Amino acid sequence: MPMLSSIMINSANAKALAAFWSSYLETGIEAEHEEFTWLGRRAGETRLAFQQVDNPTEGRRRLHLDFGSHDVEADIARAVALGATAVEDHAIDDFHWHVLADPDGNEFCIGPVED
Repeated sequence: MPMLSSIMINSANAKALAAFWSSYLETGIEAEHEEFTWLGRRAGETRLAFQQVDNPTEGRRRLHLDFGSHDVEADIARAVALGATAVEDHAIDDFHWHVLADPDGNEFCIGPVED
């Protein structure tokens, strides 16, 4: 059975974007090869990877990542301090999540860890 090993993000500034995500996820750069950069894999997680391109796909939600958090507000504040932008908030019944955009405009969500 296939296992998802990386989520590739196209970027006009792949090294800077990899540095943002490396800091936010507190993981190092695992490998670099020409226009590619891979972050280290944390136990049980899929790793992120970045590819340098001249014209990344334009438009909203080029890529979407969901993160669970035990301290949503602190994780949002940390992402914003590192260069992310708050986009919008959502709720379905009692479940709330927040949409942010990384420095390159890729959107991601942070919501509470579902037990």
